[in-house]
Amino acid sequence: MKIYAQQGDTVDSMCWRFYGRTASVVEKVYDANKNIAELGPLLPHGTAVDMPDIAEASVKESLRLWD
Repeated sequence: MKIYAQQGDTVDSMCWRFYGRTASVVEKVYDANKNIAELGPLLPHGTAVDMPDIAEASVKESLRLWD
């Protein structure tokens, strides 16, 4: 899916808005948009950014050893 940068957007902020997280997705967005880093940290308003389909991270079950 393609979304467009708003004023003051960074790739990180777009990932947060689209995926609800930045962990393990920012790198994938940069991979899907090869030349986007050349635009600088703040993307120009209206820049189209491809947001790839990313599977939800599996939730690891935790074990509580002490109360």
